[in-house]
Amino acid sequence: METLGQDLETMRRVPLAPAHVDAICAIGGEVSYPAGAIVMDIGEPMDRFIYVLEGDIEVVDPYTGERMLPSSLGPTQFLGEIGFLNRGTNIMRMRASVDTRVIEAPREAMLELMSRVPELSDHLITVFAARRRKQFEARNDTIKVIGADRDPKVQAVERFLSRNRIPFQSYDMDATDRETASVCSLIGHTPGVIVGADTRLDDPTPRKVAQYLGMDLGICADRTYELLIVGGGPAGVAAAVYAGSEGIPALVVEDTAVGGQAGTSSRIENYMGFPTGISGTDLTWRGQVQAMKFGTRFVMPRRVEALSRREDGAFCATLDDGDELCARAVLVATGVQYRRLPLDNLEELEGAGIFYSATEMEARFCGKTEAVVIGGGNSAGQAAMFLSRAASHVHLVVRSGSLAASMSSYLSQRLEADPRITIHYHSAVTALHGDSWLEAITLKTKDTEQRIATRALFIMIGAAPNTDWLSGMAETDDKGFVLTGAVAGQADDYATTAPGIFAVGDVRANSVKRVASAVGEGSVVVSRIWQYLEDTRAPGG
Repeated sequence: METLGQDLETMRRVPLAPAHVDAICAIGGEVSYPAGAIVMDIGEPMDRFIYVLEGDIEVVDPYTGERMLPSSLGPTQFLGEIGFLNRGTNIMRMRASVDTRVIEAPREAMLELMSRVPELSDHLITVFAARRRKQFEARNDTIKVIGADRDPKVQAVERFLSRNRIPFQSYDMDATDRETASVCSLIGHTPGVIVGADTRLDDPTPRKVAQYLGMDLGICADRTYELLIVGGGPAGVAAAVYAGSEGIPALVVEDTAVGGQAGTSSRIENYMGFPTGISGTDLTWRGQVQAMKFGTRFVMPRRVEALSRREDGAFCATLDDGDELCARAVLVATGVQYRRLPLDNLEELEGAGIFYSATEMEARFCGKTEAVVIGGGNSAGQAAMFLSRAASHVHLVVRSGSLAASMSSYLSQRLEADPRITIHYHSAVTALHGDSWLEAITLKTKDTEQRIATRALFIMIGAAPNTDWLSGMAETDDKGFVLTGAVAGQADDYATTAPGIFAVGDVRANSVKRVASAVGEGSVVVSRIWQYLEDTRAPGG
């Protein structure tokens, strides 16, 4: 299955072309570091590009002060990873192991150079992405997540990091190995999150971690843009790529993680170009990298709560905590979310055996237990197939009597043939059992009722649109989906009833609920937005 970036181990060390080095020297300056000096520390913003002229730079273990990796960076190499594009926070301590000379160029100047020299940009981004992949798969432990098996709040942080492909190390409180015991002692054997060498986050949340990593509004040079994209699913990310490539200053605001509902799919096999499949997270992560390459920025996890319009025609979005962003055009790409079931004790058990996504993070809770998946769509089917590798057995609960109308044929055929999966048609979960963690569910069919012992229930049903924040500015249908095109009285398929507000993807009424169609809509709508911006631009603006 395709992953998020090339494997750094298989990449040849190709020096930058002399002309590219000269261009970097022209926008930067030479800096010398004596042996033992820290070149870039944990917690620093990645606001400079560092190219090594002479010497050696090593990664340092923040706990022991010793070299962490056998490899280091020498002449013709450069520091950094993909977070550089979005002015993220550095999460590795870099030290000159011998006297070292480098060229340091300001990030903004470097991004401008990359936009003018695509060969340079391609080289840097390939290495940046590969380094992120290596850090993520090696579980760089600058961020330590402790106790996700005990605390749903810590679990939310772990899920946020995983879905955004941010390196971290996870420790279960129940583990008995020496390393886990040592780490748990740092926080008094209670669930928590440690960043850097020894900084503990009180009451950890995805938002606090994002602020530390430079993923919040701190990356924004200003609060006014040409285009505000609300939602970072496939449609929003595709629009971000095309907006950036067309030179439209755009900002994406996402309330959870890039990928949206598609990011909860462990394996997508019917998306063109990925014959071995790709996870929804990795697919949209690649798109995010493309968009950042073109200058589009991403802010998360922030929620837009209200929208208003100024007298000059610009839109202003009010975020959680009262922050405000303004733009001349708004793209609604907030997609949908799985509906909750009307079950007693549901909210108390969310994150404690009840989940709304099926990735490697949730699958680890399925060991030595049966898993139950509710839903008849592709996401539910993909979840059942994925979880069957970890759970002792998987039960797929389907309200109707067939999967034919709601699921791709290739997927339903696999499910029906897999002995590790039992499909319960004409069925529903009617009760949850357990106090601090889910212990069992009651399953009711046409003629019977049974209790299934399980510590992992995955709810993937229905589709509730995220449109309350529109504040009535663009009309929706009776279910909350945004009206566009002919039903909104517009010739443009993606225009809403409010000039300057466009909608794409699953949030749009009568849209096709598929990743490919969402990507297509997000790509096409940018030309319409560009024309709107041109038509409404003030003379001389």
